[in-house]
Amino acid sequence: MARTRTIRTETIVLRHQVFGEADRLLTLLTPSHGKLRAIAKGVRRPSSRKSGHLDLYMRADVLLSRGRNLYIVTQAQTIDAYRQLREDLIRSSYASCSVELLDSFTPDGDPNIDLYWLLEKMLSRISVSNNLSIAMRHYELHLLEMVGFRPELEFCLGNNELIQPEDQYFDAIAGGVICPNCGSGQSNVWPVSMGTLKLMRFLQRNTYSSIQNLTVRTEVASELEKIQLHYITVQLEKQLKSVDFLDRVRRLSNSGLDDTIRVVQNANQFE
Repeated sequence: MARTRTIRTETIVLRHQVFGEADRLLTLLTPSHGKLRAIAKGVRRPSSRKSGHLDLYMRADVLLSRGRNLYIVTQAQTIDAYRQLREDLIRSSYASCSVELLDSFTPDGDPNIDLYWLLEKMLSRISVSNNLSIAMRHYELHLLEMVGFRPELEFCLGNNELIQPEDQYFDAIAGGVICPNCGSGQSNVWPVSMGTLKLMRFLQRNTYSSIQNLTVRTEVASELEKIQLHYITVQLEKQLKSVDFLDRVRRLSNSGLDDTIRVVQNANQFE
């Protein structure tokens, strides 16, 4: 059976790079065809009808024609430009982290409609959210689950016993939490406070609507970010480049981790 020569699909632009004199090579995420590579011919010319519809992080309706090695974008129309991401450097930096994380965990041509909509919802959320750090941690945990790297947070990976309400250890190589008895003296584990573990569990178990207005102690948010990014780095065997850029942007903005993190005193809210 001959392969379909054209595809009409909506897409999110994950990456682009200069290709030739006026073209761009795009990495596109689609709901039904997974991640695709496509050439947008002439898109860098001001007169191009596709110019402005295929910028980074844009959601667009496209018509793709199958070339010898790559798809060719023959039509493009914006569905959602996520304009706030282009007008706010911190929001744009969070978008870059979200996209790079997904791109790093997904092979080309492997359809995953849930991942597509997870990214679409994440871009919409960080366009308007005042709780960017929490939105990012929630996204990371749910993306990890979808790609088969869900961390174990309920039972000790050393003895398979239920975790007790006390400070624990986190083993990024094994993929989850280790109790004090099993983790004590091990060099490859990180200590994790019970308050941070409760938050991590709460984010893992719940939908975004349940967590979007959480208030979190700064030290808990900081510890959670370090642990999750360490886990991601170990699983990918590389560090995300966008994370360093986000750190620099946040330092320049004098906002600490996230100027939307508000102080509360009771970590038990995450149980």
